[in-house]
Amino acid sequence: MKTRRILLTLLAGAATLAAGHATAQQQRPIRLVVPYAAGGPVDVTARMLAERVKDTLGPVIVDNKPGAGGNIGSDIVAKAPPDGLTIGIAATATNAVNPWLYSKIPFNAATDFAPITQMVRVPNVLVMNAETAKRLNIETVADLIRYAKANPAKLNYGSGGNGSAGHLAGELFKKEAGIFALHIPYNGGNPAQLALISGQVDFNFDNLATAAPNIRSGKLKAIAVTTLQRSSALPEVPPVADTLKGFSIDTWWGLVAPAGTPPEMVVKLNQAFVAALNAPETKTRFASLLAEPVGNSPEQFGAFMKTELVKYEKVVKATGAKVD
Repeated sequence: MKTRRILLTLLAGAATLAAGHATAQQQRPIRLVVPYAAGGPVDVTARMLAERVKDTLGPVIVDNKPGAGGNIGSDIVAKAPPDGLTIGIAATATNAVNPWLYSKIPFNAATDFAPITQMVRVPNVLVMNAETAKRLNIETVADLIRYAKANPAKLNYGSGGNGSAGHLAGELFKKEAGIFALHIPYNGGNPAQLALISGQVDFNFDNLATAAPNIRSGKLKAIAVTTLQRSSALPEVPPVADTLKGFSIDTWWGLVAPAGTPPEMVVKLNQAFVAALNAPETKTRFASLLAEPVGNSPEQFGAFMKTELVKYEKVVKATGAKVD
């Protein structure tokens, strides 16, 4: 009997230690890798959601890893252990454009990630420094094209980096309009917009979430949106497609985990983040950034990313744009 009591005591102790270990595992924070600089719209929306899911998933720590058009941060996620404790942002640039823009890329956008949910859809907008637009007498897309043709090689434009949506939109615009403008890449959308506001560059293709505050303040002039139809956020601003038929470049981003992450963990992450995206408070806060929340299933987001990857292969090849 004494031996049996000792054995039961040891088993109970082992169970307690195992339970404690499991609790410790559950309490480990989730690392959310944002492959862009702090302060931009991707970073801001990621931090909003990280705050909203903490009661469901525990602490989520946002880790900014910018560089190489988002490839550095995306590679960190692709090579992380598939245990649900490292997740990241997949975006138009990293998961649809960069695979065709870069001759070498350290991850496979089609196979190295487990989709969780799309987060956001944001219109892009062609913007100019308001003073520059006034000085050059540019009010419309047609005015910009006319000036560029009359003044060869005098215009430049900025973007959040080689391979960013702004870079690709600029190259496609140049091709469709038959003009030249020098591309100046910056390390993120925020520095690119600061360069535009300070007059270092002439125009940008920015996402509306980043550009909106400075459009409202009058520092930037919205020339056109890059969606096929007008945006409800800027109903008075026409699409580029009104002048250049079929022109369309959208911006999106969402959440992914490393490939091989257990399906039950992906489902748990999906449920928590989709609930956060559907919360009225999230919609209100996103609306202030002119960003539309999109919460969908892992299967839906995965199918969408595959479609975008195919779409941008054609777009990149049509522009002839290359980073290296």
